[in-house]
Amino acid sequence: MTNDQMRKALGELNGQRDAVFYFRSAEPCLVTNAMLIPDEPDHLVKVTDGKHVYIIDSVSVDWIRIG
Repeated sequence: MTNDQMRKALGELNGQRDAVFYFRSAEPCLVTNAMLIPDEPDHLVKVTDGKHVYIIDSVSVDWIRIG
């Protein structure tokens, strides 16, 4: 998945839903009340829970659960 595709998939994260990212070679990453950070000059996919910023490597993501 490209960063643009990932950004589109995460577009509905508005701080009211949790997201769990499942990676090939790591433990799942739970982001509670996840919000997608708008595209910045570095073009990295970033989500936040209001306390931390998570940088998501879209190539390493196997699947995502949004709920």
